[in-house]
Amino acid sequence: MICGPTAAGKTRAGIELAGRLETEIISADSRQLYREMNLGTAKPSPQELDLATHHFIDSHSIHQPLDAGTYGREACALLEKLFQKKNYLIAVGGSGLYIKALTEGFDEMPEVSETLRSELRTDYEKRGLVWLQKCVCAEDPDYFSQTDISNPHRLLRALEIIRAGGKPVSHWRKGKKKESPYDVILLGLNLEREELYRQIDRRTEEMVKAGLMEEAAALYPFRRLAPLQTVGYSECFDFLEHKITKEEAVRLIKRNTRRYAKRQLTWFAKQKIKWFTPNHPKEIFNFVHG
Repeated sequence: MICGPTAAGKTRAGIELAGRLETEIISADSRQLYREMNLGTAKPSPQELDLATHHFIDSHSIHQPLDAGTYGREACALLEKLFQKKNYLIAVGGSGLYIKALTEGFDEMPEVSETLRSELRTDYEKRGLVWLQKCVCAEDPDYFSQTDISNPHRLLRALEIIRAGGKPVSHWRKGKKKESPYDVILLGLNLEREELYRQIDRRTEEMVKAGLMEEAAALYPFRRLAPLQTVGYSECFDFLEHKITKEEAVRLIKRNTRRYAKRQLTWFAKQKIKWFTPNHPKEIFNFVHG
């Protein structure tokens, strides 16, 4: 499992390692699996996809959102199939819940009634994101410190669990870990903080130059769908609604992506990960074989 913050070089390292091990890649990214979202998700390029077989890239539609639990079940079924012909598989991603679902299985969560789900969504639409953030922060500060707080879909899901189960999300995640039938090697890629931030800024500028705003404009009619309520698209939608300038949208994408990277690192800090820099794929290969 190659994990790490956004823009740290995971895609290239995963392809390099997959080539050395003659195997395939399973994406553990919560946005790259949507075929309608391309530039804003920093998917592997067509050239990169030609270098290694990838799974869970362009595999689903934004009109049928995939939660982490369902992803885990689908991905684990795929692992069982692929391991019949491969000794190694490479998973690549930075979405903590998807990594957990893939490597450990997913904890059972309380059942949420349609009434509660509808009430919370109505409250959010009336009161807005700041209200939603305050609710989750007050009722589960531990979860709030680790998640993408600009993503209302995740915050609403957390609040559903909190209100339905009467306990914070962290309570439901502290159960006994499921035993994986595979040997899982957690590898992390990271850069010095300032270099990571520069890379985030460069990538954002490249996305905009490649047509991110135009992609967001095409997706604007579906902006209320859960997968699109995330960094990179939310800011573009605000620009399209004339709430902010294009320059301000780009600045906010950079800032919010940096904040997301910090939250990712907070989550990874609690895992037992062997860290590498992205410029030394051979070291990763040697570590795996060692």
